[in-house]
Amino acid sequence: MIDIQTISYSYDSHGAEKIPALQQINLQIREGEYIAIMGHNSSGKTTLARCLNALLIPQSGEIFVDGLAASDEQNVLAIRKKVGMVFQNPDNQIVSTTVEREVAFGLENLGVPTETIHQVVTSILDRFDLTRYRKYPPHLLSGGEKQRVALASVLAMNPKYLVLDEPTSMLDPKGRRELLTLLAEIKSDNFEKATTDQITMILITQIPDEALAADRLIIMERGTILFDDHPKVVFQNVEKIKAIGLEVPIEFEMMPLLVEKGYSTSLFEQFH
Repeated sequence: MIDIQTISYSYDSHGAEKIPALQQINLQIREGEYIAIMGHNSSGKTTLARCLNALLIPQSGEIFVDGLAASDEQNVLAIRKKVGMVFQNPDNQIVSTTVEREVAFGLENLGVPTETIHQVVTSILDRFDLTRYRKYPPHLLSGGEKQRVALASVLAMNPKYLVLDEPTSMLDPKGRRELLTLLAEIKSDNFEKATTDQITMILITQIPDEALAADRLIIMERGTILFDDHPKVVFQNVEKIKAIGLEVPIEFEMMPLLVEKGYSTSLFEQFH
């Protein structure tokens, strides 16, 4: 479990006052959950994501990852092994000269034996439909292919928690569909993990249809949590969500009008 206890974080500004990004956040992320976090720019969602694997350390409060305090420098490596992260722009994450080397990079840093690395890389490339690109330089790939490489590289290290920071925002519609399909497969078959523990996924997004697939939706506003419930429950707050600059799935926007005209809301169950 990731236990977030009253954390706050502010960024330095050019003026005298700091800019608050997180304000007294309390949150628990349970093992096996699929959580979506929505919020407009500057809502704090990316700052929260970076705190989950100790890329940022809260200035007050504490985060515990399976009991490990993120504020303790001795725990940072162990936390980053547990919490893998895929960023918005794969070009900011890919560091190697070939796809094969990129997938192997994290395993090498963890000191995994060479033979095991070879087996894992071969399996992962096949699972992500990247085998034909094994020797390719990543910069020659499409945006969707690069994001698959970034995701494959993180999952090769078998993290317990997977944080995805707007992974589809730079993709075309085809690449977005392919990546979302892959995420659904990873969640449903648990990526063929050797253990029975389910991978926990935290998806940062501004796209409401992506959030609908989650077990739980958190909406952030000005560094605080505005809603935290099942997506179907949260998206019923149409006016409040639109008031902070976010969209809701079209069926939820239509729901009040149809109810007013006497239609049953059970019609919407067929969509989900």
